[in-house]
Amino acid sequence: MKTLPTIDDLWNYGKPQETEKRFLALLEQRNNDNLAYFLEVETQLARTQSLQRNFAKAHNILDAVESQMKDEMTVVRIRYLLERGRTYNSAKEKESAKKLFEDAFYLSEKNKQDFYAVDAAHMLGIVYTYPKNVAWNEKAKQVAEKSEDARARKWLGALYNNIGWTYHDNGDYLKALDNFKKAVVYREAQKNVKGRLIAKWCVGRCLRSLGRVEEALHIQKNIKEERENNDLEGDGYVYEELGELCLLLEKKEESKPYFAQAYKLLSQDIWMKANEVKRLERLQELSK
Repeated sequence: MKTLPTIDDLWNYGKPQETEKRFLALLEQRNNDNLAYFLEVETQLARTQSLQRNFAKAHNILDAVESQMKDEMTVVRIRYLLERGRTYNSAKEKESAKKLFEDAFYLSEKNKQDFYAVDAAHMLGIVYTYPKNVAWNEKAKQVAEKSEDARARKWLGALYNNIGWTYHDNGDYLKALDNFKKAVVYREAQKNVKGRLIAKWCVGRCLRSLGRVEEALHIQKNIKEERENNDLEGDGYVYEELGELCLLLEKKEESKPYFAQAYKLLSQDIWMKANEVKRLERLQELSK
C-alpha cells in the first residue's frame, strides 16, 4: 500500500492555490479505509479556499466533512473546528469564530493534542481584543513550552511574534521589542532563514515606533541584502518599511523606488487587496 504523505508538509501558506492543487491530487486516492485521513485533508482544502477568500466554498467543504465525521475522529473534529473558525475570522465574523476556537482548544487539551491546542489558543489571541488576546497567547506559549510534542514547540517563534504585536498595537513598545528579539533568537536556533528575517523585520518595525529610526533603517537594509544573498524573492513589507524610514529621515527621493517596489509586490497580495486598500493607494502615491 502506498504511504500517504504528512498533510501539513504539503502546505505553502503563501501560495494557497498551489497547495489546493496538491490536496486535490491527494484526494483522488481517497478510500474508506483511511476516511479520517482524507477528511483531515478536506479540512485543509477548505483552508486553501478561505485564504483565497472563497468563503462559501470553504464552508461547503466543511459541511461535507461535518456530515461524515464519526465520534472517534477526534483530530478530524479539532481540525474541522479550527478551519470553520478560521473561515469565519477571515470573513470578519469574529463572534462566530470565537466559540469554534474555544471548542477546538478544550477538545485538544482534553485529548492531549498539544499542537492543535496551541493553534486554537493562538487563534483566540487573534479574535479577542486586549487584554484577553494577551492571555490566550500566553496560554498558547505555556502549552508549547511544556509540551513533549516537537510540533507544538515549533509554535514558539510565531507566538513570540504574536505576543509582540499585541503589545505593540497597544503601545507597549518595549515589551513588544523583547518578544520580537526572542523570536529572532528562536528562529536562529531553528536555522530558519525566512523565519529569522521576518522576526528581524518586526524588530526593525518596533524600533521605528520607538523613534530609533537609524537603527531601524540599518536592520531593514540588512534584511534586503540577506534576502538577495539567499536568492529569496523580494518582500513588499521590507520595501514599504525602507520607504517609510527614508521619509522620516527626510529622504523623499530615496524613498520613491522603495515605495514603488512595495506597491508592485503588495498589490498582488489577496489579503492586502481586500483589507488595506487605502494603504496600497498611499504606497502608489508615494512612489510618484
